[in-house]
Amino acid sequence: MNSVTNDINTTTTTNSKSGQDLGLYFLERSRLGSAQGPCDMDEDEEAPTELNTINSSGGFLVVSPDKLSVKYTNVNLHGHDVGVVQANKQAPVKRLVYYFEIFVKDAGTKGQIAIGFTSESFKMRRQPGWEANSCGYHGDDGLLYRGQGKGEPFGPTYTSGDIVGGGINYATQEFFFTKNGAVVGKVNKDMKGPLFPTIAVHSQNEEVLVNFGQKPFAFDLKDFEAQERMKQQMTIEKISLPTNVSHGIVRSYLLHYGYEDTLNSFDMASKSTVPPIYIAQENGSCEQEDIMYALSQRKTLRQLIRNGEIDAALSKLGDWYPQIVQDDKSATCFLLHCQKFIELVRAGALEEAVKYGRMQLAKFFELPEFEDLVKDCVALLAYQQPQESLVGYLLEESQREVVADMVNAMILSTNPNLKDSNSCLHSYLERLLRQLTACCLERRSLNDDQGEAFHLKRVLNSGKKAKC
Repeated sequence: MNSVTNDINTTTTTNSKSGQDLGLYFLERSRLGSAQGPCDMDEDEEAPTELNTINSSGGFLVVSPDKLSVKYTNVNLHGHDVGVVQANKQAPVKRLVYYFEIFVKDAGTKGQIAIGFTSESFKMRRQPGWEANSCGYHGDDGLLYRGQGKGEPFGPTYTSGDIVGGGINYATQEFFFTKNGAVVGKVNKDMKGPLFPTIAVHSQNEEVLVNFGQKPFAFDLKDFEAQERMKQQMTIEKISLPTNVSHGIVRSYLLHYGYEDTLNSFDMASKSTVPPIYIAQENGSCEQEDIMYALSQRKTLRQLIRNGEIDAALSKLGDWYPQIVQDDKSATCFLLHCQKFIELVRAGALEEAVKYGRMQLAKFFELPEFEDLVKDCVALLAYQQPQESLVGYLLEESQREVVADMVNAMILSTNPNLKDSNSCLHSYLERLLRQLTACCLERRSLNDDQGEAFHLKRVLNSGKKAKC
C-alpha cells in the first residue's frame, strides 16, 4: 500500500513540476514582448571611414586633409620605399561581403599602385602581398601577391582613370577584386584575424582616391550580394526531399496548436494530390497521435483566448482540466488573470479592471517571478492611450497568442502517454527552424564568426519581395 502511494505521489510531483516549468517558459515569452522593437537585421559593427594617418609610411606619401586620398611625393630608390596606408578600422566581418574602391587619379611614373588587405602588424614599408598575412592586387603587372615576393597571374593591369575595388566574400571565404565595375578574379582567403583595407603607391606622382562607401561604388555591390545569396539558395534547392515531407510538417504544426478547422481544410485540399502522410516514430510512440490528443478542446480554448473571452476559457479549463488551474498562484493562472485584466483595459472598463486587479493580481505582487509583469499590467491604467505606451505590447494580439500557446501546451502535458514534456512546447516545424539556426551558427563559428548572421525574418521577407 505504501509503495503504491509513493508511486502516485512521485507521479503527481513530477507532473506538477513539469507543468510549472511549462508555465514559466510562457511567462518568459510574455516578458520578451516588452523588449521587442523594430528588428534591425544588420549587426552593429563599425566600418572603415577614412585612412589611418598614424599607421602609415608617412615619409613616402601625403594624405589629404579629408583622409581619403594619397599621393606619392618621393623618388623610390629601394623596394621598401613604399607609401602604404591602412584604413582607420578593420574590415567588418558580420556581413555577407565587405568591399571598398580606389580611383586612380594619376598612375605616376611607373603605376606601381596596389590594393588589398593586410593584418594589423603588417610592415608599413612593403607592398600588400609582399609579406605574410597580406594580399594585394598590383596595377603595374596585374599580378596577385599573397604573402611572398612572387606574384601569380590574376587580372588586367590598371592605370590613370581606372576604378579598382577589393572585397571579402565571407560566405565563400574569398578575396575578390574588381576593375571598372567588373570582377576580375577571386582567391581563397587564407588569412586569419582582423584585416585592414590597404592601399600602396610606389612611384613619383602616383595619386589615388579612396571610397569606403561614402558615395556609390562603380561595382554593383547589392547585385553581387543578391547573386551570392541566390547561389546559396540554389545549393539548398538541389537537395531532394520526399514529396510528402513538407505536408507532414505543416500538418503536425496545425495539430500541435489545435487549428482543427484549418487542419480539416488542409487534409481535404491535399487528399487527392499528396501521398499518405506519416511522421516517423520518436521514443517508441508516434508523435502525430500524441498531438491529436484533446484536439477539439484545445481548438475551443484557443478560439476563446484569441477572442479575449478569458472567463469562458477559465471556466472550460476548470471543467475539462481542473489540475491545470488548481494552483491559483501558478504561472498558468497568473498569465490567464493578467490577460483578463488586459482585456478589461482594452474594453475601456477601467473600474472593473481595478477591482479585478485588487482581487486577482494583488496576490502575485510579492512573488519575485511575477512582480515585473504585474507592474506592467497595472501601468496600463496610467495612460490615456496605453497601446502607444511602453507597456502597449500587452495589448497586442501576440500577447493573446502567448496565453493560448501556454494553455495548449498545458493540455498536451496532461496526456498520460506523453514521454517528454518539452515536446509540448514546440512543433516539428519550430524544431526544424531551431536546427537550421543552429547549423548556420555552427557554420559561422567555423569561419571565425565571419559572415552575416542567420535571420529567419529576413528569409521570409525576401520570399515576399520575390513574389512582388
